[in-house]
Amino acid sequence: MNPHAKLVSSMSLLLGTTITISSNHWMMAWTGLEINTLAIIPLISKSHHPRAIEAAIKYFLVQAAASALVLFSSMTNAWSTGQWDITHLHHPASSLLLTTAIAMKLGLVPFHFWFPEVLQGSSLTTALLLSTMMKFPPITILFLTSHSLNPTLMTSMALASAMLGGWMGLNQTQIRKILAFSSISHLGWMAIIIIYSPKLTLLTFYLYSMMTATVLLTLNTTKTLNLSTMMTSWTKAPVLNATLMLALLSLAGLPPLTGFLPKWLIIQELTKQDMTSTATIIAMLSLLGLFFYLRLAYYSTITLPPNSTNHMKQWHMNKPANTSIAILTSMSILLLPLSPMIMTAI
Repeated sequence: MNPHAKLVSSMSLLLGTTITISSNHWMMAWTGLEINTLAIIPLISKSHHPRAIEAAIKYFLVQAAASALVLFSSMTNAWSTGQWDITHLHHPASSLLLTTAIAMKLGLVPFHFWFPEVLQGSSLTTALLLSTMMKFPPITILFLTSHSLNPTLMTSMALASAMLGGWMGLNQTQIRKILAFSSISHLGWMAIIIIYSPKLTLLTFYLYSMMTATVLLTLNTTKTLNLSTMMTSWTKAPVLNATLMLALLSLAGLPPLTGFLPKWLIIQELTKQDMTSTATIIAMLSLLGLFFYLRLAYYSTITLPPNSTNHMKQWHMNKPANTSIAILTSMSILLLPLSPMIMTAI
C-alpha cells in the first residue's frame, strides 16, 4: 500500500474517532462514524485479494446501514424532543433504533454475521484495528446514552452474544475467526453491564483491547494465521509463544491474570443489582469460550505436532521481539494485583 495513502487513512481513523468520542451533537458523532468507516475500507482491501475485497464491501454495506439508522434515530428524537444533544435521548423508538444501529456497528448478536467474515478477509494488523479502535466510538455513544437504553433488550442481546460467541468459536480452525467470535463474546460482557455501570463497560473494553492487541501483534510477529501453522510456530520464538499462551489464558478470564478482573467486577455488579441468575448464566457461558482459548493456548506451546502437517518447522527468528509487544504482554498478564487502584480510578 502507498505510504501516503496509509498515512491519510491512519490520520482519518484518528480524526473520526476523536470527533465521535468528543462530540455532544448527534450530527458530529455521525460525521465521526462516517469518517471512520471510509478510512478503514482501504486498509481492509489493501491486499487486493478477492476475499479482502469481499470483506471491504460487506463492511461498507453494514456500516452504511447502521449509520443511516443512527441518523434516523437522532432525527426522530430531535423531532419529538427538540434536542440534538446525545445525552437527551428520551424517545422510546429512537432509543430502540439507536440500540439496533450500535449493535450492527459493534457486531452484537443478532447483527454479528458480518464480523467474522470481515476479520477473516483482513490482515492481522487491520483485524486488530477492527477489533479494538473501530469499536471505541460506538461504545462511547452507548456510554453517553446508557440511561435511556432498554434493560431487557440489552440483557437479551448480551446473553445471546456471550452464548453464540462461545458456541461458534468451538469448531473454528482459522485464528482470525476464533478471535472474531471471542470479540462477540466479550461484547456481550460489556453490553450486559452498560446500563448499571457504564464506567465498568469502558474498563472492560480497555482491558479487552489491550489483551487482543497483545495476541494479534504476537501472531503477526510469528506470521500465524491458522491452527496448523500455530503448531509449528514454537520453533520461531519459544519465549514469545510461551507469553502468548499466558495472554490467551488472560483473554479467557482465568485468575490470577488481568482478564479475570473485568469478569469478576461485572459479576459482582450484577449480583448487587439483584441479577444473580443473569450473572450465573453469563459466567457459565464463559466456559464455552474458555474451551477454545485453552485449545489455542495448547497449540501455541506444543512442541511436536500430534498429526502430519504440510508446514516445515522453522528455525529461530533473527529479529528480537518488539518492545510494544513486551509491554502489552506484561500488562495483559500482571495487572490483577493492581485491581484496588483500578477500582478507585473508576
